[in-house]
Amino acid sequence: MTRTRLFATLLLGCLWASATLAQEVKTHKLTPLHTKAGVHCFDCHKEEKPTKKAVASESCMACHGDYPAMKALTKDAKPNPHDSHEGEIACTECHRQHVPPVVKCLECHEGKFKFNMK
Repeated sequence: MTRTRLFATLLLGCLWASATLAQEVKTHKLTPLHTKAGVHCFDCHKEEKPTKKAVASESCMACHGDYPAMKALTKDAKPNPHDSHEGEIACTECHRQHVPPVVKCLECHEGKFKFNMK
């Protein structure tokens, strides 16, 4: 392979990788509240180049408080989603920053509850 062809191949590879990374970042936006608060990938993922693994609940609790604090904060919700018979489930079971949230309770209790996810 000639130097020119090698350079062109490398250049095209870099351009493709940049476009892919830009699209990846564009599709993995944070919620407006986290963006406004200046939260960055490392703040939650604890790694410079995050993988697709779930964020540890401890990362969420560093800003939002622990389970008893969240239970108290949502005490007026009926039923209280943070006072579950399932115990303390991982925050990311319901709260997902790059895709719409889910209500874990509805997996078994479909149609029984209405939650306003924030």
